[in-house]
Amino acid sequence: MAIDLKLHGVAGIALALASIAAAPVFAEDGKPKVYFISPASGDVLSSPVTIRMGLKGMGIAPAGVDKPHTGHFHLLIDTKAPAAGEIIPSNEHSIHFGGGQTEASVPLPPGRHTLQIVLGTASHAVFDPPLVSDPLTITVK
Repeated sequence: MAIDLKLHGVAGIALALASIAAAPVFAEDGKPKVYFISPASGDVLSSPVTIRMGLKGMGIAPAGVDKPHTGHFHLLIDTKAPAAGEIIPSNEHSIHFGGGQTEASVPLPPGRHTLQIVLGTASHAVFDPPLVSDPLTITVK
């Protein structure tokens, strides 16, 4: 991508770099992928637990922003993901990150917990096909 520095200057460079950074990066199979950056399955942690979520092949947008190929994260705690097209509930087992957050500090009671990430549409529905992470199990001490 050529950048005309005379016309665009620093703002043009920033825009060009942002567009490169925003380009979708797909999983090896070419499909979008939702995953945990951290924690890792088997980790023993103290509460609150820092959750870092990742996405390849699509973008993140706040709830209510209906743009193609975007969604927002939902963290499932000790529960299963709803079926494709269903609305993801908002309760103690399903935390919505409707602001487009990719990281959060989540208080969890002591014990073993299964976590999973679901990417939801602008209206909190599960995509079809569903975009869910592999579940992981952690222990909170």
